[in-house]
Amino acid sequence: MAPQTRNLAILFADISGSTRLYELLGDVAARAKVASCLDQLTEVIKRHRGTVIKTIGDEVMCTFPDAETAATAACEMHETIEDDATEQTAAGPISLAIRVGMHYGPAILESGDVFGDAVNVAARMASMAKAGQIITTQTAVETMSPILRASTRFIDRAPVKGKKETMDIFEVIWQQEDVTRMSTGIIAKPEIAARMRLTHHGATITMGSERAQVVLGRSKTADMTVDEVLASRQHVRIEFRRGKFFIIDQSTNGTYVKHSGNEAFLRREEMPLTGSGMISLGRPFSENPQEVVHFSAEP
Repeated sequence: MAPQTRNLAILFADISGSTRLYELLGDVAARAKVASCLDQLTEVIKRHRGTVIKTIGDEVMCTFPDAETAATAACEMHETIEDDATEQTAAGPISLAIRVGMHYGPAILESGDVFGDAVNVAARMASMAKAGQIITTQTAVETMSPILRASTRFIDRAPVKGKKETMDIFEVIWQQEDVTRMSTGIIAKPEIAARMRLTHHGATITMGSERAQVVLGRSKTADMTVDEVLASRQHVRIEFRRGKFFIIDQSTNGTYVKHSGNEAFLRREEMPLTGSGMISLGRPFSENPQEVVHFSAEP
């Protein structure tokens, strides 16, 4: 089959900390743990329409049709490994992490492999990444949606092998960040009795003065687990403060709230919740999401 040239997002994910795992667990047990991590990464890649090109030791190379999809998959890779990759050893628990590098550009596809400058640049990004990071290029960032671009930050201007000029290097922020809130008053007010019921696939949580915070997300450790591929591990918090309920987004893809026929979009911000409505993690209601959380507040 003749080689084809196509614009692709090239991504490398490397398991960090595996060397120490081999030292503490031995070759057989450590290799099994690394293989399990690679299997988890492969599942994420396939869920996001990606293609695994090859695995080399503790690294996986894959492609995606666009940088947006690759970055979203990279965020989920980090969340998945953070959730499940802690190993108990004689020296105590060891948490594995991954380093991710990616780039978007023309690549040559031949015999199930990928070649070209884009591959070399992506590999360079991976070598620059630290554990827990996603490093990419300005070229990739410029093709992302405004929402995802808002989760990136410029970190360096660096030379890249084979390039005459330096390249602008960016980091994709995947970890939840603290949401800054303005103080709403200094004088404490009496707590007002109120309740809110959250329901999702038969599960119900009642919030109020006795339970003032609930976390919704894809993680098994969230208070209410929502099995939505676009959801972050701990996607949103709902808090009860001064007799009112607030929803606080802390995700990559944002949160959609439908209330009284209106739809609001939150990204790293908060809004009050009143009455009853629906919450969708990462997916707009125009796409008919199936993993919806219903809320109903009672004064």
